[in-house]
Parts: sequence; C-alpha cells; structure tokens
Amino acid sequence: MLWLDQLPVWGLGLAIFLLRIVDVSLGTIRTIAVVEGRTKLSVILGFFEVLVWVTAVAKVFQYVATEPIVLLCYASGFAAGNAVGILLERRLAMGLVILRIVTAIPTSEMAAALRDTAMRVITFQGREGPSPVTLLYAVSRRKDVRTLLALAREHDDELFFAVDSVRESNALATQPFPGPTGWRAVTKKK
Repeated sequence: MLWLDQLPVWGLGLAIFLLRIVDVSLGTIRTIAVVEGRTKLSVILGFFEVLVWVTAVAKVFQYVATEPIVLLCYASGFAAGNAVGILLERRLAMGLVILRIVTAIPTSEMAAALRDTAMRVITFQGREGPSPVTLLYAVSRRKDVRTLLALAREHDDELFFAVDSVRESNALATQPFPGPTGWRAVTKKK
C-alpha cells in the first residue's frame, strides 16, 4: 500500500478512518451472516474484513509514534463503522422472521391479504381476558415486515404485533433437512 505512504497526514487519517468504517461494517454484516448460518457469505465477508483491517492497523502502527492523530482516526472509524454496519444491515434486512399479530376483529380477510406477501400464515383462536382474539403467525422475509404490517393495519389499526427472528426453518426449503452426517452423526445417536 505504497499510495497510503504518499498521502499527507490528514489524507492518511481520512484513509484509515474510511478503512475502519469498511472493515467494521463488513464485520457487522458477517456476524449476522454467521448467526444465520450463511457460510459462503460469511467466509467472503471475513476475508475482505480482515484484508481491510490489516491494511488499516499496519498504517496505524507505522505512524502512531510520529502522527498520533492516526490513532484517533482509527478509533473514530471503528465507532462510525458500527453505526454504518447497523444501517447497512437494516437496509439489507437479511433472514426470515415470524410476525405475530393479535387482533380482536375477524381475520379471514387480513390472513388472505398477508398470504399474498408472506410465505405462510397460520391463525389461532385465543382469549385476552374475557374477549376472543385471533393470533396470526406470518413467516416472511425480514424485508417484507413493513409491507405485512401495513396490510394488517388496513384491517385493524389497533392490532398488537411482535417480530421474532427465525434461526432455522423449512419455509424456504424445497426438501426436508437431511440428517446429521460425518462426525455430527456420531454425537446425535443415542
């Protein structure tokens, strides 16, 4: 990275700041990919995250004794990278969720409207104190939650909802999950 050595101090500080934003943002998204079990994506993101991080930290170690401002740029980039990573993750909205809706009105029309966007909609009858209510479970992509809530609120603007992440589901699978193989099969046998 010879071009970094040719930058003025303010340019080097800015470059380190931007490199940290990139690597921390990649780390945030990679962490979510790991939690969701997206192996290929997490490997690719991890490679670039570490590549960018090593570049930034090498320049900080090289210049911190003579130009302490690079250390402040490094720390500032880390802080800003957390915010940027969270914003990116919200924009990408990766993964599946279960949207739970509790409503006191008849739900056949609401369920039909949700089925156009959600992968599955399941309804249950219940009670809230003496009053009958209906609970709807809608399995969907996280990016579709706002659309689903808007559809549901067209039928009941006083509904209660909760959104839960789905770690594993067969909602997207075209065939059932295979049983454990290799060393995992040994630990699963009883």
